[in-house]
Amino acid sequence: MASSTETSSQPERPPRPNLAFRRLRGRRSPAEFAALVRRAAREIGERVSCDARYVGRVEAGEIRCPNYAYERVFLHMFPGRTLTDLGFAPRSAVRGRAARTAVEVPGAPVGAQAPGESRGAFEPYDTQDPCGAPEPYAKDHLNHEESDVLRRAFMTGGGATVAAATLGPLGLTTDAAAAVRTARRPGTPEALALEEAVRRIRLLDDRHGADGLYRRAAAPLRAAYALLDAGATRQTTAERLHSGAGELAISVGWLAHDSGRFDDARSHYAEALATARMTGDPALEAHAFCNTAFLARDAGRPREAVRAAQAAQRAAAPLGSARLMSLLALREAGGWAGLADRTGCEQALVRAQTLFARGRSEADPEWMSFYGEAELEGLEAQCWSTLGDWRRAARHARRAAHLQDPHFTRNIALYTAELADDLAREGRPDEAAAAGLQALALLDEVQSSRIQSMLAGTARVLLPHRRASGVSEFLDRHAAVPRTGRA
Repeated sequence: MASSTETSSQPERPPRPNLAFRRLRGRRSPAEFAALVRRAAREIGERVSCDARYVGRVEAGEIRCPNYAYERVFLHMFPGRTLTDLGFAPRSAVRGRAARTAVEVPGAPVGAQAPGESRGAFEPYDTQDPCGAPEPYAKDHLNHEESDVLRRAFMTGGGATVAAATLGPLGLTTDAAAAVRTARRPGTPEALALEEAVRRIRLLDDRHGADGLYRRAAAPLRAAYALLDAGATRQTTAERLHSGAGELAISVGWLAHDSGRFDDARSHYAEALATARMTGDPALEAHAFCNTAFLARDAGRPREAVRAAQAAQRAAAPLGSARLMSLLALREAGGWAGLADRTGCEQALVRAQTLFARGRSEADPEWMSFYGEAELEGLEAQCWSTLGDWRRAARHARRAAHLQDPHFTRNIALYTAELADDLAREGRPDEAAAAGLQALALLDEVQSSRIQSMLAGTARVLLPHRRASGVSEFLDRHAAVPRTGRA
């Protein structure tokens, strides 16, 4: 039986519990307090993936100083207090310039860590910009913040991931298979880095779409599965690595899916499903089937979409998340719409709405942060559009675009493009052109082959109506938009 102890060339300094932060939590559970943090973040326009595990790590002293987003949220929650008042160490003591240089010098010994930074205390949400501003997407959106974040997670992890410390764009490398030959097996730092890679992909996709991300995400996925081959010393760590690798496979699959690479997406989803089945992870299985159903619908295999959605519902039933079951019912509805089964579609839609009305719960998966009322409306709009009920589809698409959180730029563009197409097919070319122009304006921030394809279809429908108000302008601007490559 493998020992659960991990050796290191440096003595490990135990973290000091953050008692001040624990007192601020009061009688609330960690999950309840995490919900308050997420709500406070929304109030000031931030987006953090705070959960009970994060709160526990703060209170245990593993996170000595929060990243800039969390800092703004905490100071908003507790006005008049400083980070020191909240029990955190000064940022300079945790992320000094000397520490940054020491870690990033080429050829630095594996396992080197920043002075004053306890091993394993790295907070994976942290950004590296000393002013707290993320690198703009247009200036190589993955090479700086994401690489640096995950580089530190792996470098402080010691020798187990010497190859992973070489790092690709998201902190994992194509050479990670060499991890099986290293002195120490993957542990908590590698699991944390893997989980953060998934979060970063989702965050960037929410804002910018898939086309600019997919090329860089495949290598980290291969590295993640190499970590699984290396094996972990603790069963709990192994489970986190398997779950993280499966979720990463789904995220990379979604990037392939949204950028029109359906065969690649199908392969990635199947890989995630196999991981879920091998480890007996019903949450991962439900997620994999959920995305498989969505892909099948888009690929013109509606019967497979129905079957996959129903399989997802069977896997998700014991998890206790009404919102997850609601989304899976919508996936089923999309399949029924593709089969032109209006009755089956309507029944699934009613079920989705009923389950959605039950509200959120602690059982909701982290990856479902995108699923709110706007997404419910948007997916229903797609069902009615598939059934040819353009008027009803346009009504739901308009509501979806109006309700969407501004953070989800990609979804706003998607719903607006859906609205434009529905209006065009309903015979309202002037309104369709106006919506199409709005969607085109968002393409400066969003790279999505799906959205470009929808707008191309709208342009074809509007061609005979060039004389209608705004249509000529839309057609000209659409023709001038550079097409996204698929390298």
